[in-house]
Formats: sequence, C-alpha cells, structure tokens
Amino acid sequence: MRLLIVDDDSVFREELSDLLADEHHVATAASVPKAIEELEREDFDVVFTDLKMPRHSGLELLHEIRRRWPTTLVVLVTGFATVETAVAAMKDGAFDYVRKPFQLAQIAATLERAREQFRFERDPGDARNPDATARRWSERAGLPVLQFTSRSVRSRPGVTVAPSSAVEPTQIRAEVESFFAAHPTGAVVLESAERLFEGRRRADSVAFLSWLRDYLEGRGPLLVSFDADRLSANDANDLRAAVAAPRTRATLEALGNPIRRAVLRRIARGPCSFSEAMHAAELDDSPKLAFHLKKLVDEGLVAHVDEEYRVTPLGQESVRLLETMDAFAPRDASGGSATPAPARRTN
Repeated sequence: MRLLIVDDDSVFREELSDLLADEHHVATAASVPKAIEELEREDFDVVFTDLKMPRHSGLELLHEIRRRWPTTLVVLVTGFATVETAVAAMKDGAFDYVRKPFQLAQIAATLERAREQFRFERDPGDARNPDATARRWSERAGLPVLQFTSRSVRSRPGVTVAPSSAVEPTQIRAEVESFFAAHPTGAVVLESAERLFEGRRRADSVAFLSWLRDYLEGRGPLLVSFDADRLSANDANDLRAAVAAPRTRATLEALGNPIRRAVLRRIARGPCSFSEAMHAAELDDSPKLAFHLKKLVDEGLVAHVDEEYRVTPLGQESVRLLETMDAFAPRDASGGSATPAPARRTN
C-alpha cells in the first residue's frame, strides 16, 4: 500500500517509515501543509497522522482529507491523554487510531484492517457482477429484470435487455416507466453509470439517480455499476449515496469498518460479553471497542441486554449480506446498491 506518515517528531517519522518501507511505499511529512503537498502530488491509501502538532493538528488534516480525498483512510496517532479525542475523531471519519508508544503488531493489525476495508469496498466478486445479479433476481427471486447495458448481452428468460450506447436519463426513465407499467414488481440493473456524469452537472445526475431509487421503492431492487477510474471520488460517493435507500445507507455506514464487521459476526453466533467482543475484534483497547459497539447498537444491528450483546433481525440480515460478499446488494424487494466495476489496487 501507499502510506503517508505525518508527524513533527522526526524520530517517530523515521522509525515508523523504516518499519514499513520494506513492504509498502512510504512518504513522510513534518507538518499538515507538507502533508497536503504530498497528497496533491500522489495518491495514498492510508495516512498516519499525529493528533497534536504545532500550528495545525491532525484533526485539521483529517477534515481536509475527508473533504478532498475521501477514499484515503486516516489513522490518528495519539498518546493516552488524547484517546478520548481520537475516539471522537472517528465520528468525523477517522478510520482508526493507534497509541504511542506504538508496537509493530498494533501497526500491522491496523494495516491489515485497511486491506480488508479496501477488499470490502472494491472487490467486485461474482455477487456484484451485473449479469449474475440479474440472473439471481430473475431465477431465485422470480422478479422480471430490466438491464441497461452497452455490452452485447444475449437475452435470457425473465431479463429484458435495454441496449444503449449512451446513458441518457430521459431514455432510462421512459424505459423504466414502460417496463413497470407491464410489471407491478421487478428489478433494474443500470451499468456504466459513470456516463451519467459526463457533460452534466453532478446535481442533475444525482437527482436522476435519486428519482430512480425512489421510483423503485416498494417495486423492486436496483443495482448500479460504474467504472471507479472514470469518476472523481466525490462523484462516486454522491452516486452511492443517491442510490442507497435510507435504511441501506445507515446499515452500510454501520458496516463500514472491519472492527464492526468482526464484532457483528461474533455476536451473530450467540450473545457475548464486552470482553468476548474485544477478543473477536482482536483489540486490547476498551474505548475503541466501546465506540464501535455503540455504532452497532445505534444503527439497530445489535442490542445490549443484561450486560450481553445480542444480534437483532436487521443484524442477522447484515451478516448474511457479509457472508455472501454482497454487502451492497439488497436482499428484499426494495432498495438499491451501487458498486464499482474494477478492483482497487492493493499491495
């Protein structure tokens, strides 16, 4: 992976860089402005930044990265006295934090979680293949499917292919409305959605996708695929948000961290205590685990009853999604998902 280490302490920067340089591409910066320069110069997968630095803090860097490079993961480096601040920063989008003095095993575990996160977000797999999804909805769910594609796709029973050399919102809307005039329920697969953003305002493209999601609410599921290399990070995030139904968005956010996914899988096997959840997450940090457990509870995936954590029906459904590596695809007759077609590079 491509890592950026930001700390005004040159000893810390060099020590961490030396530990990681054999397996990763590593760059360093002594301040937030220097870190911004590095980020503008090249792409990074993970940024390790000290929380407290002169003039500009790690929190300021976190907010700037979330605004300009939202696919880059930020790990805060903190002392024991600022753990509470680091936990609060996770609410603002920090991926994780590590405490000084750090141990190599702690850094390695954080990077392994980052790899798992990239796989979770980017690995298309068979379940995210548009043709496989259309076939599953048609054959297993018994839903008629309308598939928009520019590829040469042979017709299949239950799947109506709408060939298109360009993605035009007015054309798609007319096709969708005509299709559902003949079918009270059904599913829609829209490929190459990145083309919606070509030559159009982002707001107009997002508004159309939101209309499509709302139109299908109660009628059937929606899959939107796109080429991540042809969209900016902001466009891709807006696309995902527009397609996901409100409950789906909340669930995806709750599942958007490998620690929470590990804990949820453990709780789904049976009620467990705080210490058992900590063991499942391979953590030795109580504040960090408490943060993630609270997120699962707040989103309705886990219930805290009599000093035990128990999975809810929504949590069980989420575990089934995780187990099939189809976390973005809805499994009921409503809602939507958006998935990038290519896999993200990881080393």
